[in-house]
Amino acid sequence: MEKIIIEPVWFDSLGAKSSCTLVKTPDVKILIDPGIAAMQPSFPASAEKKREWHEEGRKAIKRASKEADIIIISHYHYDHYFPTDLGIYKDKIILAKNPNEYINDSQRARATSFYSGICEAYGKTNLESLLKTKRGGKKYPDPLADLPIARHKNFGDYNKRRAELLEKGKRWFDGRVANWLKNQEIPELNFPSLKTIYPESKEFKVGKTRLRFSNAMFHGIEFSRVGWVFYTIVEHETEKFIHSSDLNGPVIEDYAQQIISENPQVLILDGPMTYMFGYLLNRINLNRAVENAAEIVRSIDAELILYDHHLPRERKFRERTEKVWNAAKEEKKKVMTAAEFLGKEPVVLSAYRVAE
Repeated sequence: MEKIIIEPVWFDSLGAKSSCTLVKTPDVKILIDPGIAAMQPSFPASAEKKREWHEEGRKAIKRASKEADIIIISHYHYDHYFPTDLGIYKDKIILAKNPNEYINDSQRARATSFYSGICEAYGKTNLESLLKTKRGGKKYPDPLADLPIARHKNFGDYNKRRAELLEKGKRWFDGRVANWLKNQEIPELNFPSLKTIYPESKEFKVGKTRLRFSNAMFHGIEFSRVGWVFYTIVEHETEKFIHSSDLNGPVIEDYAQQIISENPQVLILDGPMTYMFGYLLNRINLNRAVENAAEIVRSIDAELILYDHHLPRERKFRERTEKVWNAAKEEKKKVMTAAEFLGKEPVVLSAYRVAE
């Protein structure tokens, strides 16, 4: 692409959890998901080294924030936004995940704390004074109705267990709906040096640049208890970029088809949490994530796919997602981690050799 410039700011392959990306067009500069978290205990490096990478990434994100006009927060996990270091948001428009619906309880609590801090720092007021009484009676349809491919997919012997999990997930979803309806509403904020907007399913134009946002999507599998995210599409004339946030593969087939139908020239795609394999990730869902990513690689005309975040947190990430890399080779597509894009080796590989 010539008009849309993509700069990976920090990603997991550089040594700390993040998918922060700076996007530049002739009209606007956009920072997506400016957050960072240290690697998990199982990561093959010392605590001191993890802190070093975390601090290096935090400084890189703060530098990038100074360039941005718009900051996008796809969800309220700490590796996707700065919860307390609020200086990065000064004089910005924040397009952030709606904290009032399609959100789990922990992210609602984090969002409340975040907007409380924003109100105090930028509005010289308290959030409680701005909360709105919830509108009553809104209906929330079964999310599976929008996932016909995943809903009708045949998993063989796993079908019965999957049906049980989906039914349990639906009950969990209904509980979240009850919370959304009773909680007071956190409004969009408009202060002299900061504005917040909830962008799901909306479109915005800045000059010739279009920003489009998906609806709320599961962070991983159907009814993922981790919550919901949205993905971001940046377009300028004939060029298109997608930052897909935390779809974990994507695991869900319908999400993969959405990305394929968009056919971006550049795609940032997170991978399955292979470091959680056998714990929070089973073989069925790992296979789904790998097949879906491979199908995306085969089907879109991308000049670049950055396949990172969640994925390079353990040394066998290539082995566990081999079909994706093979598809890239067969199709002569450029698929790589952010570290490789920057001319470096993924830290997990070099760190593992040192640990040995």
